[in-house]
Amino acid sequence: MEKRKLGNSGLEVSALGLGCMGLSFGYGPATDQKEAIQLIRYAFESGITFFDTAECYGPFTNETLLGEALEPFRDHIVIATKFGFEDGDSKKGLDSSPARIRIAVEGSLKRLRTDRIDLLYQHRTDPNIPIEEVAGTVKDLIKEGKVKHWGLSEAGSETIRRAHAELPLAALQSEYSLFYREPEKDILPVLEELGIGFVPFSPLGKGFLTGAIDSTTTFDPTDFRNIVPRFSAENRKANQNLVELVKSIALQKEATPAQVALAWLLAQKSWIAPIPGTTKIHRLQENIGAASLKLSHADIQQIEDAASRITIQGARYPADLQNRVGK
Repeated sequence: MEKRKLGNSGLEVSALGLGCMGLSFGYGPATDQKEAIQLIRYAFESGITFFDTAECYGPFTNETLLGEALEPFRDHIVIATKFGFEDGDSKKGLDSSPARIRIAVEGSLKRLRTDRIDLLYQHRTDPNIPIEEVAGTVKDLIKEGKVKHWGLSEAGSETIRRAHAELPLAALQSEYSLFYREPEKDILPVLEELGIGFVPFSPLGKGFLTGAIDSTTTFDPTDFRNIVPRFSAENRKANQNLVELVKSIALQKEATPAQVALAWLLAQKSWIAPIPGTTKIHRLQENIGAASLKLSHADIQQIEDAASRITIQGARYPADLQNRVGK
């Protein structure tokens, strides 16, 4: 698979990474341990070298899973993880105090069975801790060899600038897809200006852009999408126009809707590396196929023209979670 560099950091990753959260957390019951390990190792054997996790996925179980799955080829991959919640639990408050960051990193190193974290993100901006203090703590961890690069997740442009001035960022991770294009306004220009890579999560719109979800779909009671306004039955029905657009392009390209959605993201900037997640090997194979699907300028323009006439209905987060974003 093609490799990409995240901005000016020199950190090289596969063009597509693997978002591992859904194997343990967020989208219904956890995947069987053996099946999850098989999927992660299949991803590596297929050219994916970039794996994303966080201490709060579980909490902790996702990092433990990755530690076991990735240990045999640790020196050939890039592992990204995150800190930023009280006791490592996203249901609790934000906590990016220096002491908490150190506890998080020590725990992550142990669970991931490694001596260094390739890319360490602050999961959400903590309004109680100046970002300069966060950067200073990470800088010390880099000096100690425990962290190689750092980044932010879902941060706003002001925080990105302040953090980068203190300690250059390798990447920002935020949601970005044909289903959610807000980063194009403020975030992408700042990243390009500063030479910071971009790692879009939910690049398939939490599954919506695959075409496998419609207004009649029911989710597991523990599935996060049950509380997402954009995924109400009414809004799913209203947003089908976007799925039909992606399907029509896929038909032309002899590809799948998911492949078109991922290829569109890859075509936006050379320093973008999306991290689609899945629990199924056939979906993983499908996603990997997107890395070799090239959309022409005319294809991109066709998508833009059609998408500009579609208004997406529904917020991407409930209000309490949106309050943690873009600070």
